[in-house]
Amino acid sequence: MKKAIRHTFRFTQSPAEVWEYLTNPDLIELWLMKSDFKLELGHKFRFMGGCNHEDADSREAASCEVLEIQPNARLVYSWVTSSLNDEKPYTSTVTWTLRPDADGTELQLLHDGFMAIEDLSAHNDGWTRIGNKLAEKLNALSYECTQA
Repeated sequence: MKKAIRHTFRFTQSPAEVWEYLTNPDLIELWLMKSDFKLELGHKFRFMGGCNHEDADSREAASCEVLEIQPNARLVYSWVTSSLNDEKPYTSTVTWTLRPDADGTELQLLHDGFMAIEDLSAHNDGWTRIGNKLAEKLNALSYECTQA
C-alpha cells in the first residue's frame, strides 16, 4: 500500500498572504505545530507536539527537511515520523501548491508515501483538523477534502 492524502482549500487572500502562513514559524504555530522551520533549501527542522497543541513542547511529532521552494507557488518538505503500525520510522513527503484564482488562492496539500493504512488514516484526520485551523485563520471561502 502506498497512498496519499489530498486536501484542497480556497482562500480570499493572495498567494503571498497564504504563503506567509506556510513559511513563517510564528504563523505556522497558530494552525499547525511549533517548529524551527526556516525557508531555506535543505534546512532540517522539527515539528513539536501534536495537532491539538496539548503537548506542544514535549515531543517531536516529525523531523523534516525542506526539499523544494518556489516562492508563493510551491513548498515541499520530507516528513519523518514513527509508524503507528510498528513504531518504525518512515519518510513521507508534504507538498503545498498555491494557485491564484479569481477569488484569491487555491491551496493544495499532498502528503504521500504512506505504507500503512493506520498512518494514512491518522494523518488524514490530523490534516483535516489542522486544515480547519488554517481556514479559521485565513477565513476560507470553502473547504474540500479528498483522499486517494
